[in-house]
Amino acid sequence: MRVLASRDRDRGLSTIEVVILAPVMILFILVLVAFGQLVDGRGALDGAARDAARAGSIQKDHATAMAEAEKAAEANLDDVCSGPVTVNQTSPGFEPDTIFTVEVSCEVRGLDMIGLDIPTTLTASFSSPLDPFRRTA
Repeated sequence: MRVLASRDRDRGLSTIEVVILAPVMILFILVLVAFGQLVDGRGALDGAARDAARAGSIQKDHATAMAEAEKAAEANLDDVCSGPVTVNQTSPGFEPDTIFTVEVSCEVRGLDMIGLDIPTTLTASFSSPLDPFRRTA
């Protein structure tokens, strides 16, 4: 008799556990995916900064260098960023035998996916030496 009464009290308990734990587990998985997108965005931004610095360092003049750097960064980040891609030169001048450094930044997708309106603007910087055999025409 006593065993039967104990079983009756526990009836439906697993249903309540599932109803409580399922949303928590789903939220946990969504947070993992969102942070995974942030890590992926960081890697893509580092690669875009590298490509932008290299594309700019082989050009003949400063205006062309910045245009090519922006084009390279935007091509790398078109599916990563949710806003505009900005490319800024952080090195002084564009003289031979110097370093061409750019800083690339954009707002990446990530925590918006789970409803958190936290700005996630990432920035990456890379330097490339100005190529002594760069384009002259």
